[in-house]
Amino acid sequence: MKNRREFLFLYDVSWANPNGDPMDENKPRIDEETGINYVTDVRLKRTVRDQLVDMGYEVFLKEERGEDDKLKTKEDIFAKYDNDYQKVLDKCIDIRLFGGTFAIKNQQRSFTGPVQFKFGKSLHRVKPELVKGTTVMPSAEQKAQGTMTEVHVLPYSLIVFYGIANEKAAEDTQLKDEDIDTMLKAMWLGHKGSTDVISRSKFGHEPRLLIEIIYREGTLTHMGELDKLVKINTDKRDEEIRDIEEVEIDLTKLKEKVQKYKDKIEKVRYKLGDRVRLRENVESIFEGLPIEELSF
Repeated sequence: MKNRREFLFLYDVSWANPNGDPMDENKPRIDEETGINYVTDVRLKRTVRDQLVDMGYEVFLKEERGEDDKLKTKEDIFAKYDNDYQKVLDKCIDIRLFGGTFAIKNQQRSFTGPVQFKFGKSLHRVKPELVKGTTVMPSAEQKAQGTMTEVHVLPYSLIVFYGIANEKAAEDTQLKDEDIDTMLKAMWLGHKGSTDVISRSKFGHEPRLLIEIIYREGTLTHMGELDKLVKINTDKRDEEIRDIEEVEIDLTKLKEKVQKYKDKIEKVRYKLGDRVRLRENVESIFEGLPIEELSF
């Protein structure tokens, strides 16, 4: 991969938990000061990895168990590749994308991931809900009735992620252009209820908008913070939003920033989901630049 790239990815969740905090009863992660829902980059990468496996690709970081049913350690998995860094890079697309750290006999080597994402954040304030119910089968202590259940969800959250692919770090992990293509497909499909995302708390995810900005070869700069160039327009209170059709996605600030970097951009690729309303169409936002619609 010789061209620097930036990514803007929007998806939403409806009556689901986009990223529970295991240290806080698995509640959705919310900034108490602002009411904004946030999602870690680890969660996004996990979704991508799981989808890559479903698509038939080999990944290094996944849950594996040995014959004794114990989870394999990173060292166990590394041994499968004869403790050879090159074999890992050749076979494991997730290491080429996101990097990794390996330790052998107290010696450690790290590959910086060419692709990095900030935490995702909702474009509006959210109000979590606690859904209570009972299971059909009773527990041993409560033989007369089912066990009480509690699920923490968000009625709605429209989340934006910003990422970058660095061509210099790509040399170290031998990242290829086709790896980026595969990652984008996995990111989109992974948020359509595929892989582990289709658990009860994760059901209800839907990808809405994906933009990839590819810079000309040799360009050592980029716009940065694309997530801060997106806002929504709606006539509802933030916490009352329940559907993508109730908002308009406003990329005016992105359009203004693009004009300043126009001579550095080689082309733009995008994917627009169903029922999404943009304040201006993609052609207008990237006027004068080659545009390609992604076909997955």
